[in-house]
Amino acid sequence: MSAYLFVHFKEKFTPDGEQVYFGVSKDGFNWEMVNNSDPILESTLGEKGVRDHTIIRRKDGSFVILATDLCIASNFEPKYHKDWNTVNRQGSKCLSMWESEDLIHWSDQKLIKVVDDNYGCAWAPDIIYDEDEQDYMVHFSSRYPYDSQNEMAIYYVKTKDFVTFSEPKLLCKKCDTGIIDSNIVYEDGYYYRFTKSDFNPAHIILERGTSLTGEYERMPAFDEEMNKLEDGQYEAPTCYKLPDGSYCLMLDFYGCEKEKQGYVPFVAKDISTGRFVRSDKEFSFPYGFKHGTVIQISDKEYNRIKDNYPNK
Repeated sequence: MSAYLFVHFKEKFTPDGEQVYFGVSKDGFNWEMVNNSDPILESTLGEKGVRDHTIIRRKDGSFVILATDLCIASNFEPKYHKDWNTVNRQGSKCLSMWESEDLIHWSDQKLIKVVDDNYGCAWAPDIIYDEDEQDYMVHFSSRYPYDSQNEMAIYYVKTKDFVTFSEPKLLCKKCDTGIIDSNIVYEDGYYYRFTKSDFNPAHIILERGTSLTGEYERMPAFDEEMNKLEDGQYEAPTCYKLPDGSYCLMLDFYGCEKEKQGYVPFVAKDISTGRFVRSDKEFSFPYGFKHGTVIQISDKEYNRIKDNYPNK
């Protein structure tokens, strides 16, 4: 694999921003728009908006996109009364899903109900293959029970086919604050789990473990680098391997005006150290973009996307 696909949304004041967008790159740092920076897929179900996208290449080579079923542009004021706590508690219990064999031809949108009505909104899904159980884990943020003072935590469901899903279980929580936006990567026998901590500290944290749903340990070197940043300004981690074997962690910088929002890269030469150093001098993206996921793609897939979603 020698190219990259970034599936994301845009933070705008209009519903067209909360749809499915693609960006592509040959090196993981310099990104190109496709489809004239217009949506690739649009939500017609649920809230008719999607945020916090994730994409995975399944073991059979096909692709799945999952996203939060939420349209803040349309519903924040009339439905949620301009209150994020109301969104957390009363937002959609479903995730939007699309499937494809080739990244061009996509299935009809489906709504997958991953939690029952006792939970709050199902936020920010991510997908990883469980090497031990040989199935897929979909993990996401939620509150349980929805009307409690309990903090947000990370829950998960398992599936082998993205048709049938298990009952939700708790993956991890933090006793002193809420956590959201989990992303997990597997490397050399370890699962590396990134989450956004609301407070104590108010930044991304990194833990690792040898079992996907087992015990994890905090990685202090990661905290050292995150402590150099302003608190409460970064979220939505997505981590992927670069061509030279190092790892890039993208963090969504939301502490600025909406149209200027976008990601900042951090690079670890050796992920096992946990030390990700800010590395945005070489980074470029053609427009402000929000919460998404990066996967590696082939040159053939890269060219196919460019050919089928040309810029005018």
